[in-house]
Amino acid sequence: MTDLTTTDSTTGPITAATVPAPRTTAVLDDAHVGDIRGALGTIKLDDTAPRRGLSAKLKTLLAIVGPGLIVMVGDNDAGAFGTYTQAGQNYGTSLLWTLVLLIPVLYVNQEMVLRLGAVTGVGHARLILERFGRFWGAFSVIDLFLLNALTLVTEFIGITLAVGYLGLPKVPSVLLAAVIVVAAASTGSFRRFERTAILLCAGSLLLVPVYFIVHPATGRMAHDLVVPNMPQHARLSDVMLLIIAIVGTTVAPWQLFFQQSYVIDKRITPRFMRYEKADLWLGIGIVIIGAAAMMGFCAAAFAGHAEFGDFTDAGDVAAGLERYAGKTAGVLFAVALLDASIIGASAVSLSTAYAIGDVMGLKHSLHRGVKGAKGFYAVFAGLILTAAVIVVIPGSPLGLLTEGVQTLAGVLLPSASVFLLLLCNDKAVLGPWVNGRAMNVFTSLVVAVLVTLSIILTAAVLFPDITSGAILDIMGVCGVAGILALGYAETRRRRKGWALGGPVDRTGKENWRMPPLHELPRPLISTGRKVGLTALRVYLLAAMALVVVRVVQLALGH
Repeated sequence: MTDLTTTDSTTGPITAATVPAPRTTAVLDDAHVGDIRGALGTIKLDDTAPRRGLSAKLKTLLAIVGPGLIVMVGDNDAGAFGTYTQAGQNYGTSLLWTLVLLIPVLYVNQEMVLRLGAVTGVGHARLILERFGRFWGAFSVIDLFLLNALTLVTEFIGITLAVGYLGLPKVPSVLLAAVIVVAAASTGSFRRFERTAILLCAGSLLLVPVYFIVHPATGRMAHDLVVPNMPQHARLSDVMLLIIAIVGTTVAPWQLFFQQSYVIDKRITPRFMRYEKADLWLGIGIVIIGAAAMMGFCAAAFAGHAEFGDFTDAGDVAAGLERYAGKTAGVLFAVALLDASIIGASAVSLSTAYAIGDVMGLKHSLHRGVKGAKGFYAVFAGLILTAAVIVVIPGSPLGLLTEGVQTLAGVLLPSASVFLLLLCNDKAVLGPWVNGRAMNVFTSLVVAVLVTLSIILTAAVLFPDITSGAILDIMGVCGVAGILALGYAETRRRRKGWALGGPVDRTGKENWRMPPLHELPRPLISTGRKVGLTALRVYLLAAMALVVVRVVQLALGH
């Protein structure tokens, strides 16, 4: 454990005359102010020293590491294990390139919520409520609650598959895992939880020895990582749905809510932004390594065998690895699956508890014990235990729940990205930390792609026999609609004489924090934005209703 308490400065000793008066900020909970007590180090609240030299910078990084690492590794959860192993078993390494394309998407999305958390001190759901009104505030929390509740079920499905392969009893193992998850977060010690979470993150590296045991062809892996291609002799519709699943399992809505609140809970301020970005890159690196390893060793292990192209679930993957690569490979994969399911369950349930606490004004911090934040821990524990009970009930439609989670995540993701982009352009919220022009252009393209994928996924759920031609038509229509919308926006800008927006003044940004919410000016919502948000609202409500109807039909056997 490191303790950074020096107070030297590049401009000389700090005195009352050189320190600006403290500025009132919007941090909503006094538990979110104080020393940074990370798993691997401590930074005192009054530590204002510059980090000179490699040793000081490394100590600071160790203290900051956590939010980016946990949110990224937590996303390599049970659903991700199923998706990546399916891609490898059914299509070899031909879809590895999708992971490379996702790297900038992952970074941009999570960097924006990192910025929002460090600068505002207010959670994602609360910002949406305050800046976009009650409907969107309620919608963001309700859809997150429902989606996360279903996602938690898939995490415990992953636990049952892992313990089933390892020969452990299902019901006691699932309930024990639930108790461990709840207990780890309920001690009132942020540091204790983070140490447990980082230990679980290290457990995800068990996939690396599996990769070397199976030993896929390195040249082929390298080629397919950088050269996009589609699997041969496969239906475009099937491949597109799997690509959408890869996107949905890698860029999930809960990540936005979790990281923003966790950054706040860890008491990270804009001063440590560079270190938190390094933490994020560390998490992204581990996620991509794990995903590529799963695709690679499944492709190599099942190639030429009857199971190739016939994926069922991650439990059968473990059995297949044992059959073709040895017992050690199967056991390591099953333990990694168990580890991933537990950390995924922790992160997903915490994102919900943070969001509900933020919007409802409940005390919500891992720095508080159960007595000091009863509502926060009640939501957290209730979600975990409910998901565990559902999984152990005989006859539960687990496969249907998994399909529903993947579909709803794909449908809801565009709305999360839209609000993230709007918030990061709100100068009252981020001041000198608002997005630059390049970031806005890239993020707008990402949102457009996510909307297109969401529409394709919704259509595929409603029409399971959708053809490749229909998918291409949807992509074409969405492309034309995007061009028309861009043209309309540019025409309106020129007609009104609006500027494109010059360079943002970033002066003094390291000390800038958002003022209290009641001091913010009311946001000005243009007619175009109102139309866009209304269209998004109609699409989301209609798509969710149609998906629910389809899932009910499947449950009834129609």
